[in-house]
Amino acid sequence: MLEQRIQQHFVDSADLKYQAAQTLNKPIAAAIQAVLACVTSGGKVLACGNGGSAADAQHFAAEFVGRFERERPELGAIALTTDSSILTAVANDYDFTQIFSKQVRALGQAGDVLLAITTSGNSANVLAAVEAAHSREMTVVALTGRGGGRMGQALRETDVHICVPHERTARIQEVHLLAIHCICDGVDATLLGDQETNP
Repeated sequence: MLEQRIQQHFVDSADLKYQAAQTLNKPIAAAIQAVLACVTSGGKVLACGNGGSAADAQHFAAEFVGRFERERPELGAIALTTDSSILTAVANDYDFTQIFSKQVRALGQAGDVLLAITTSGNSANVLAAVEAAHSREMTVVALTGRGGGRMGQALRETDVHICVPHERTARIQEVHLLAIHCICDGVDATLLGDQETNP
């Protein structure tokens, strides 16, 4: 019973990734170009999300500041999900919906990128961060699912929307992680040359 259930998770995840490769390759390529334009002009990526998406934001920042699969100079990225003093102060003194937007306005500059992650596309604090990013003339790369939710209306034409065509949070998050790895790999391949990585 359990083994069958586990196998089904693998099959469902693989099926979605195979299908999503067709629809998501263009927006992921656009995200790579947006991030490249940012970092090659001295900018940085600010990343945010809640719960598992917060973990994905931190994962992205770690791959960028440290490395993905190859040695390269450090790239600027900050996860807005990690400073507990800022998060609790803003949530307590203002409102939870402002925990990311205040950081974006404080740290973001024109030419930077906001990586906004929300599986539903409806997280109020992530949507507020998008609005703050626009006020700072930043480009937004949004990772969503379930049709994109309100994020679809919040984005500008110059932004990038990577919307996973699925309803289930776990499956959406699995594809979000793959998209993050594709962005990291695409940036590295462009900066360092397109070569096979070691298995």
